[in-house]
Amino acid sequence: MQAEETARQYRSIWLSDIHLGTRGCQADFLLDFLRHNESEYLYLVGDIVDGWRLRKSWYWPQSHNDVVQKILRRARKGAKVFLIPGNHDEAFREFIGLQFGGVAIQEDTVHVTADGRRLLVIHGDQFDAVVRYAKWLAHVGDTAYVLLLGINTGFNWVRRKLGFPYWSISAYLKHRTKKAVEFIGDFEKALADEARRRQVDGVICGHIHHAEMRDMDGVLYCNDGDWVESCTALVEHENGKLEIINWAEVIRARAAMKVAA
Repeated sequence: MQAEETARQYRSIWLSDIHLGTRGCQADFLLDFLRHNESEYLYLVGDIVDGWRLRKSWYWPQSHNDVVQKILRRARKGAKVFLIPGNHDEAFREFIGLQFGGVAIQEDTVHVTADGRRLLVIHGDQFDAVVRYAKWLAHVGDTAYVLLLGINTGFNWVRRKLGFPYWSISAYLKHRTKKAVEFIGDFEKALADEARRRQVDGVICGHIHHAEMRDMDGVLYCNDGDWVESCTALVEHENGKLEIINWAEVIRARAAMKVAA
């Protein structure tokens, strides 16, 4: 309860690629983030629930249920909560325009920051050629990715037992693979081009599990990352300033302070 009372207040928070229903989901890290951070606007930018994985095998521990309940509680307390479906929770696209438990489901939306910037909020899978034109290949890639996340989970279990902090093997490999880096660059350009086409000041997306915020020839590109590898969120301060928060690093620093004390 004390954590709720001392939570940091932001104007807006963007979260995506939580992948509830998978063993790779860092639900405990996300619950800790939600206990310490609140906002007037909360955007869930796709792949919140992993329908692909749940159709193959059911996995839903209490911590995943706690995440859902905490989000619904935010909506009941007056936060404006939006769900933008992604490819892994594409079933929600059948309910575009409806509202469930105070959560509005939209294909995409435009957020206006406190300093007046108009930002397109969209998951981004629409600009992934593999997802759009070769979904079977996307499913094959997802299976390989899940295996890698399983290795990552076991690896970090050992690290915790030895007193070491969380570290993502999958993120490390992805950011050092030439093809992956090229894909990320192409994806970012496509989203920036879409923002220009829609005549907005920038875009906020997810999908590729790579947190980033930078100017792309006059268009602000923001990716809020994920909660299976990096444990990141994008936040808007009351003055409109945007910031990426790496919650794994926050937890790591908190643990280091306890050891030092």
